[in-house]
Amino acid sequence: MEPEIARIAEAVQDRSAAGIAAAVNRLIKAGELPAGCRLPTVRALARALGTSPTTVNEAWRSLVRVGTVRTHGRGGSFVAENHRAGWPSRFWRIASAAGEFAMDLSAGVPDPTLLPPIHDVLSSIGRGPQPTGYLDPPVLPELERAIRGAWRDLHDPECLTVVDGSLDAVDRVLTSLLRLGDRVLVENPTFPPFLDLLELIGAQPVAVGIDADGMLPDELAAALASGDEPAVLLVQPRAHNPTGASMTPERARELASVLRSRTESCVVVEDDHVGEIAVAEPVSLAAHLPTRTVSIRSFSKSHGPDLRLAAVAGPSELIEPVIARRNLGPAWSSRLLQQLLAGMLTDRACADAVALARSTYVLRREALTHSLAHRGIEVIARDGFNVWVPVANERDALVLLAAQGIGAAPGRPFVAAQRSGDHLRLTTALLPTREADRVAGALANAATPRGSGMHR
Repeated sequence: MEPEIARIAEAVQDRSAAGIAAAVNRLIKAGELPAGCRLPTVRALARALGTSPTTVNEAWRSLVRVGTVRTHGRGGSFVAENHRAGWPSRFWRIASAAGEFAMDLSAGVPDPTLLPPIHDVLSSIGRGPQPTGYLDPPVLPELERAIRGAWRDLHDPECLTVVDGSLDAVDRVLTSLLRLGDRVLVENPTFPPFLDLLELIGAQPVAVGIDADGMLPDELAAALASGDEPAVLLVQPRAHNPTGASMTPERARELASVLRSRTESCVVVEDDHVGEIAVAEPVSLAAHLPTRTVSIRSFSKSHGPDLRLAAVAGPSELIEPVIARRNLGPAWSSRLLQQLLAGMLTDRACADAVALARSTYVLRREALTHSLAHRGIEVIARDGFNVWVPVANERDALVLLAAQGIGAAPGRPFVAAQRSGDHLRLTTALLPTREADRVAGALANAATPRGSGMHR
């Protein structure tokens, strides 16, 4: 028997998941399992303890959550070295890019001047009855009707709830679905907090390439064939962050066909984080795989980040566990904010404001992409307000832009698997069209290797 297995087996008195986790945690704190030590596999330790692999898996997962253990999926689990549990390292690398710039294009936030007016809707809420009970339904009927109406051309989800924004939704769904070591198919590049969440859960991201139409079917098929069956496929169907790609209906059919033919259990989680400011029509794999697709739609970028509301919908067997677990925490999202959103979704002035924001974001994005194309730099940027720009060297490019008063987000936190070159992500939501040519010129210089001449 390996010494680590023998040491753990001797320390474990309680063979429940909590008992195993507590015993291993004590050994780590006592230094008997030092930092960097490779831990036994789930199956090996389960055999030694005479318990099930599921129980050991739960113990490992809880240790990952508190930060004592880090996992590399099939590469094994190790005692962490000065790891601060729950700290989203990739997310903070993006956040720390913000600074005192004359033009900060690093943060993917909407223009506050383009958000819908709320005063008239707020006044109507003040005159109406207020929800009062802890046992009231978590989703207001009028809001559920409005959300289902927006989804009516895609699918009719069996179960629907509302949580505190799209990232909260992704967190709750992934936590409900995943176990330590599970494989998760993600777009490459992808939204950095997705990778932070998977690391915290102890799941293994598997990178799948994308083009302007979304995830590539051939790469999806290869990823499905490359190892154990993945538990989740995590995608952004519209205005992909960071590239601005949007899935077409044809691509959705192709991806659904690959999934249907190669896996029976992989759950699709779709994060439509831009909602109604997207130019592309809504598209969902739920139209093809309704029994294993969870659809998330956010209202933060279209109606206001401070609403903190996103809808989560899908089959009852996938959504009800999320609702049940949430009852031990916040239980529901503010029903006052739900009333406000329901009113905004049916208010003509708000609808007109969202339409204006959508068209304005198109003009700002296209002003930059056209200027880049004029300088020989092609980007996807089909939708939303993010642009993924290739550069010669990420660090040099950030410094060059900063010297001209322009802030951008570094590309590496977005990358699930490095494949081709350095990039920066820029957000055009706050970019005046008159400044697009100057920013494009600075980016063209950043895209040129040192010593090879500069674009004009």
